[in-house]
Amino acid sequence: MGMADRTPTSAAELKAYETRLSNWGRWGEDDERGTLNHITPEVRQRAAGLVRSGRSVSCAYPIQTLAVQPNTVRNYRPADFEVRPIPDGSVDYIGVSYHGMVNTHIDGFAHMYTDDGLLYNGRSSSLVTPEGAGVMSVHRWADGILTRGVLYDIPRMRGQEHLQYGEGIQGWDLEDCARRNGITPSPGDAVIVRSGAVPFWERHADLKDSHNTPGLAASVLEFLHDTDAALLVWDLMEDADATQTVFPHPIHRIAIPRMGLPLLDNANLEALGAACAEEQRVEFMFTVAPLVVVGGTGSPVNPIATF
Repeated sequence: MGMADRTPTSAAELKAYETRLSNWGRWGEDDERGTLNHITPEVRQRAAGLVRSGRSVSCAYPIQTLAVQPNTVRNYRPADFEVRPIPDGSVDYIGVSYHGMVNTHIDGFAHMYTDDGLLYNGRSSSLVTPEGAGVMSVHRWADGILTRGVLYDIPRMRGQEHLQYGEGIQGWDLEDCARRNGITPSPGDAVIVRSGAVPFWERHADLKDSHNTPGLAASVLEFLHDTDAALLVWDLMEDADATQTVFPHPIHRIAIPRMGLPLLDNANLEALGAACAEEQRVEFMFTVAPLVVVGGTGSPVNPIATF
């Protein structure tokens, strides 16, 4: 099943992924970087060499405040935002809840646990308290992420504006997309998968309080593991398929605590898709700078693609 014979992942195979795709101990017992270890100095140098035209594109949505989005989207609280004028200028305050399906953010390794309450690399989730994550904190990634980004624009490959129900993205779809674009997946890549979130939500506004969306199927985990990807960047997240009945959010539940693979959620990939079409290339330098939140389980981010 899975990638080997291009058959959707079974429930049994999904459970087997917990061991088969595990990276526990791969980079040492105290490792807190996971697949970001694939981004070596040589990988960064090659990524910098992809900058030719100098064009930069943001892959983030605006932080959701009441001014940006008057109605709370999908049951998430808007960010607290206030500007206070002072005699010689102004200052502002923002407080934001960023996990979920609204704000663009990166998931740290303290965000998701295994069924038996463990973090990546077998560390106990008891080390995550209301005062913060004692291990696997996002501030461990303070030096930032700079690597080759590759856009896998699946709706464009299929001649669609956005994914359709029953046509979720499988790992072999990413293989086919890479081959079609003359790309060889390389260790350290940021795998950036466009499902067409913006046009999807425009046509399915009634689902904005739901996780019932087309997206990535569990076999994508095999592709990410087999190609030594550093992180996954996506816009519609998990596909609403049968594997959700094994446990909810299967890609989150395997990628983060088992594989140690960061997920960059809720990316806005519309401008990037257009830029790739205009530049006639799908690879570029990709940068992410998480906030230095000591004890944080993730961070809002503004990912940048530079051509």
